[in-house]
Amino acid sequence: MDPPLSVESSSAQVELFTSNAFATPRLRPDVEDEKLVLKGKRLGRGVVQSGLTHECGVFGAIATGDWPAQIDIPQVICLGLVALQHRGQESAGIVTSEGISAKNFNVHKGMGMINNIFTDDSMKKLKGNLGIGHTRYSTSAASEEVNCQPFVVHTAHGVLAVAHNGELVNCESLRKDVLSRGVGLSTHSDSELITQALCLNPPEGEDDGPDWPARIKHLMQLAPLSYSLVIMLKDKIYGVRDPYGNRPLCIGKIVPLTVSAYRTEKVEKLPAEGWVISSESCGFLSIGARYVREVQPGEIVELTRHGIKTIDVVECPEDRKHAFCIFEYVYFARSDSIFEGQMVYSVRLQCGRQLAREAYVDADIVSSVPESGTAAAHGYARETGLHFAEVLCKNRYVGRTFIQPSTRLRQLGVAKKFGALSENVSGKRLVLIDDSIVRGNTIGPIIKLLRDAGAVEVHIRIASPPLLYPCYMGINIPTREELIGNKLSPEDLAKYVGADSLAYLSVDGLRKAVQLNMVKSSPQKVGHCTACLTGDYPGGLPEDLEW
Repeated sequence: MDPPLSVESSSAQVELFTSNAFATPRLRPDVEDEKLVLKGKRLGRGVVQSGLTHECGVFGAIATGDWPAQIDIPQVICLGLVALQHRGQESAGIVTSEGISAKNFNVHKGMGMINNIFTDDSMKKLKGNLGIGHTRYSTSAASEEVNCQPFVVHTAHGVLAVAHNGELVNCESLRKDVLSRGVGLSTHSDSELITQALCLNPPEGEDDGPDWPARIKHLMQLAPLSYSLVIMLKDKIYGVRDPYGNRPLCIGKIVPLTVSAYRTEKVEKLPAEGWVISSESCGFLSIGARYVREVQPGEIVELTRHGIKTIDVVECPEDRKHAFCIFEYVYFARSDSIFEGQMVYSVRLQCGRQLAREAYVDADIVSSVPESGTAAAHGYARETGLHFAEVLCKNRYVGRTFIQPSTRLRQLGVAKKFGALSENVSGKRLVLIDDSIVRGNTIGPIIKLLRDAGAVEVHIRIASPPLLYPCYMGINIPTREELIGNKLSPEDLAKYVGADSLAYLSVDGLRKAVQLNMVKSSPQKVGHCTACLTGDYPGGLPEDLEW
């Protein structure tokens, strides 16, 4: 972890820390010191200096009616990926089909941000009536162009393209199975492994050509989690969600531009010019689509020019509940996305309300670390009746290429990223809300900035429980040794970062906030993955504890 930054405090009650204090905090005595060795494709996990990273986002689109379509499907996919850019910024790709030839797809992939990869020239080459796209942040394989998705393979039955969000828990056993059948693998990516596994014949055999739904179902039985997939053949797209529903996937309908005059109409009654499938619904309105529904856990859906239909559903074990990643609500998803019948913003607002009930502190104003903690801060303010005010101004033009500062500037920490609104801060007792703390190396400089701007007290409230365990299912959460929640209690962490107090939302409080207004299609199966908070992994620990 980065060396701590010096924090000066105007409050006598706050223990200051310097570059030597808590420089290498060890695991707390009450935390079991697990010696899990990182190896194989997971070597290098936790290299991000702060925060969390999601593996990727997937998107697919298909035009209805006669082809060639009037809708510019490649442009729809590109805009859909732009809306999913927060899920991955390392690489992206689009694969399209004109729906005529089973031998060739149009492909363009590259490293970097979407607007740099897809130029006017590259988009002209992506002709098609259907296509899939992917934006990636690597967790299970290196950040190299060979690992860019979607993956395309040529089979005896035609070309196949696959885009994947998630991480296979049992990747090693599946890899051995695929290799034992004479199939070669050119990368360590789970997504290539999935693509090649789909080329294997299902156990019951195939009488008349490939039975793709049977092959997909066979894959889901071999690999129960974690994934959302979009799979493209010549003239159709399959959407697949793992039986636990760990990763998100939803369906939207592209409606005519004139439909704005009928906004009160139910989406089922609106005509369809096309269909889209996406990790999140946040980009639907910007491409002229309306949210229809989620792909259910274990569901295989088929999208064709004639519409959408459910092909099959693979249930999770009877003794297990669904395990949608609860951190999609806390951190990863865009606030205007819809999961389980509720908008992410509303859940974050409720987390703030619940946090106020559990960890109230008397103060003058409530504020947030923008923009991640803003919704929860509004919830905290509404529940307590305290005034909400912005105290930090974010510099949106600081990227990863920012020059390495001198020692003095480094001690100013995130001053390059935030400015303080001193008129709102000076002389005030402040409650500052953030969504999470990972390593604890960014909140300290923010507190120093606020104190330098005149804050009398700074109380930190975190709208999620402490992160204590790594994730095996597609989130780049560091090892236990790097997570600050395993090293310092809330009281000690407050001293470490220079706060007057610090408190987290409880696990039960988070569950309560998430489930308060959610639509429960199968109440007996309702559940969320809290593995990074509790160590309770759906399906158990990965094979051989490869971490």
